[in-house]
Amino acid sequence: MEEKREKYTKYEKARIIGARALQIAMGAPVLIETEELDPTEIAIEEFEKGVVPITVRRED
Repeated sequence: MEEKREKYTKYEKARIIGARALQIAMGAPVLIETEELDPTEIAIEEFEKGVVPITVRRED
């Protein structure tokens, strides 16, 4: 049975935001309405709203 963790470590959060910012910078569509132009700021907003299409796989 797989449990869903709501909390990410600071390293996972940094990796998710960094990967998403790179995707946005390379032309991926933005998933939220925002006035921001900086890919990192957009990725942070997406992460905070929970719409980032990236998952974390943990080897437990």
